[in-house]
Formats: sequence, structure tokens, C-alpha cells
Amino acid sequence: MILEVAVLNVLSGKEGEFESAFKIASAIISSMPGYISHQLQRCLENSSQYVLLVNWEKLEDHTVGFRGSAQYQEWRQLLHHFYDPFPTVEHYELVLENRT
Repeated sequence: MILEVAVLNVLSGKEGEFESAFKIASAIISSMPGYISHQLQRCLENSSQYVLLVNWEKLEDHTVGFRGSAQYQEWRQLLHHFYDPFPTVEHYELVLENRT
């Protein structure tokens, strides 16, 4: 499993519209092969900044499967106009996990 981390800076004043559009977009990403789960979290210190955390089975499920799909074009149309600057997206693998 890999974790996609995207820092999303949303245009000020557009946060509500973005969150509504993201609810629609959630159905798109969750239908993709290799998708496991996702979270959208809003920053407490900067209400225009979010982090998107997506768990994928493997890197290519995101970089090739999702980004190369027709569904990604719909995702793009729903969300990309809210971002300034365009998000930084990176991928991580688990090194250590500790739960109590």
C-alpha cells in the first residue's frame, strides 16, 4: 500500500464550494481500481489549506490508472480551478506504525 499526499491551497472564499465539489469528486476516486481509502482534512491555522490523503494498493494505481483515466478528466474539471498554486503531490510508503 502507498499513501498519496496532496497539499491543496484553495482560493480564499471558495472553501465551501470546494468542499461541495469534493464530495462529488469523492465518488469518482473511490470507484477507481486500486483505491483503498481517502481523507480530506482542513488546516486549523489556514482555513484555505487542505491535505488530501489517499491510500492506493500500488503507485501505478494512482499515477497511471487514475491519472490516465477518463474519470480523472472529470475530477480535474470539478476541482482544479479551486487551486492556487497547483497542488504538490507526493507518495509515501509505510516505515513504522504504532497504534495503542
